[in-house]
Amino acid sequence: MNERTQTQSDEESRRSAQLSRQRRRPPTEVPGHETERFLGAGAYGEVWVALDRNTGRRVAIKFFAHRGGLDWSRLSREVEKLVRLSADRYVVQLLEVGWKSEPPYYVMEYLERGSLDDRLCEEGTLPVSEALSLFREVAIGLAHAHGRGVLHCDLKPANVLLDQDQRPRLADFGQSRLSHEQKPALGTLFYMAPEQADLSAVPDARWDVYALGALLYTMLTGTPPFRTESRVAQIERAPTLEARLARYRQIISSSPPPAAHREAADVDRTLVDLIDRCLAVDPEKRFPSVQSVLDALEEREARRTRRPLVVLGMIGPVVLLLLMGLAAWRGVETVVRQTDEALTRSALERNRFAAQYAARAAGGDLVRRFRAVEDIAHDDQFRTALSALLADDQLSRLRTSLNDPTINPTRADDEVDDETLDLREEFRRHPARHALQARLETLLSDPRQPGAASWFVNDAHGLQIARSPDSATIGQNYGWRTYFHGGPEDRAFDWRPGTSDHLTATRLSAVFLSQATGKWILGISTPILDNDGAFLGVLALTVEVGGGDFGVRLSETEAEENPEQLAVLVDWRDGPNKGLIIQHPLFKEIDKLTPRFENYRIDAAALPNGKAHSDGEPLRHGQASHPSTAHYRDPLAGDESGRNYAGRWLAESAPVRIRGDDSHLRVIVQARHEHAIAPLNKLKHSLQTIGLLALAGVAIVLTVLWAFVMRGLNPRKRSDSQHLILTETTPAETMATIAYQDDENR
Repeated sequence: MNERTQTQSDEESRRSAQLSRQRRRPPTEVPGHETERFLGAGAYGEVWVALDRNTGRRVAIKFFAHRGGLDWSRLSREVEKLVRLSADRYVVQLLEVGWKSEPPYYVMEYLERGSLDDRLCEEGTLPVSEALSLFREVAIGLAHAHGRGVLHCDLKPANVLLDQDQRPRLADFGQSRLSHEQKPALGTLFYMAPEQADLSAVPDARWDVYALGALLYTMLTGTPPFRTESRVAQIERAPTLEARLARYRQIISSSPPPAAHREAADVDRTLVDLIDRCLAVDPEKRFPSVQSVLDALEEREARRTRRPLVVLGMIGPVVLLLLMGLAAWRGVETVVRQTDEALTRSALERNRFAAQYAARAAGGDLVRRFRAVEDIAHDDQFRTALSALLADDQLSRLRTSLNDPTINPTRADDEVDDETLDLREEFRRHPARHALQARLETLLSDPRQPGAASWFVNDAHGLQIARSPDSATIGQNYGWRTYFHGGPEDRAFDWRPGTSDHLTATRLSAVFLSQATGKWILGISTPILDNDGAFLGVLALTVEVGGGDFGVRLSETEAEENPEQLAVLVDWRDGPNKGLIIQHPLFKEIDKLTPRFENYRIDAAALPNGKAHSDGEPLRHGQASHPSTAHYRDPLAGDESGRNYAGRWLAESAPVRIRGDDSHLRVIVQARHEHAIAPLNKLKHSLQTIGLLALAGVAIVLTVLWAFVMRGLNPRKRSDSQHLILTETTPAETMATIAYQDDENR
């Protein structure tokens, strides 16, 4: 680096060059000292290293080239400043002054570690911690000097010497000024404040503040702020000193703020701001004094020292709060889970009783229909009308023809040959059939009979001989239907029953698609026997699936207490229709049920069939429910019209019994989980509200406490006048010696 101090005239520059060539021997011999080697030269003299014969220690002797004129004035000023700062450990100490010598000289401490500039030339940059340690001590030394009324005015790495402990000492007060002096002083380019580079400038403490910032910047980046080779060349090309200084001021004011220090490792935002404020081009925006810089540095260190405590103080309560919150949350979670389980068990228990009630009601309704068909089958008027129809010879021949298995009863009339259609029409119009037909029509309109979609009679070979309401199915053979032969599923269309292929007791048929109405129906059929027990045919009534009433209903109490509870009837008989839902509240909302009815099924895994109802024992406390019971999903929720049935349900089922036997129909009673745990939701809402209020209260308390803590931790801003650092008192004998020599020479 070796930046040189700007001289105030060309004569001084020539003198400096002349002195630089005279290095073979010192200008004069100093009594009591043995000169050893040349150390350096400047504009006003040269420095040699010598050995003090009395103490045996090495000292530095600064010779001034001429006794008269400017050199004498400079020596007097520099000695005066050093006297003011004598015994200050942050300043290179003055030991002796040779006023009468030619040329004059003074003896000062010699620091073998060299200057900070030497170290930077070797290492390039310094770690932040070392740079700040040196910076702090240099700033303290400057503050001491300012406290004694001395402004350095030429602070740079070459003027900071390092003692054996690598601690800095301020040196070269040749450009320094007393605080009351009005004479300008030039420093070194790129360490000198821009307003200092003016031959009419009045010394200001903020010059040293700028130099301090430049010094720290250099230690962190390896080069002074704003300095580039092109800028140095631009300044050197100026013809005069005034032009060079003006160009320097223009470069500093027009250049963007230096930023290399922002990229240095471990430099934090606070330190960046401190350097930026020291290097502010406008002196009004700089720190007003070196003590202000020290205060800012102290505040930064205080913050860094407090940071772990602050972080711990902030994290500690937060961690404690989190642990307490976690414990509370786990406790609440346990309470909520246990409450959920208890409410779920209670709801399932209610559903179980509701399912049993609905199953008994459905069984009773079916038994009532069983009795209705049985009573009609044994009714004398009905059997008389049937016997008359069966005894008619012409109808007998027609029945024989219509029972021909080659006639497919599933074909539409426009797909059947005309001969067959004529036979069916002749059969329907025959007078011998009218009495039986009239009897069935009275049954359909009789309010004493259970509700039915239709009544019909098939002869012993399966031919439908009467139906109410009247339909084109009369004259077709349905012996293959389950309601006729009593099997678990329909046979082939061309199958015809033998003499014993018919049901022998009242039964519930499989669900089938009616050819008369095109709707899904369920038949209840019973055999018709004569007085001798001979099989005459089958009497049946049908109930429309979905729209019909199978007696599946909840008790009035259950319906009032839980409007979200509903009952569903499922066909669980073996066969192709196992799992088919035959009654559901959604069916009343669907206009066209037939095309998608076969998709409304429930599989074995989804059927609520847990321990609670499979063996008749209720759930015990702590006993787990069957998954399909506690987490039931309505099979119709996926239908385009069944969105209201989506979500979690609690369901139980019960078998429908007819005359003591299991009909293999099942009633499912399901209730919404949300409705069942409504009290729990209120509890959760209350707990959440209490928790949020408690959290807000704790946060407010912590915030208030930390506001007081931070207020107590932050030191108040102190003025420079209150914090000028007082240095040690200069030893009396040293002051006396220097003062005496000074008086004598004056």
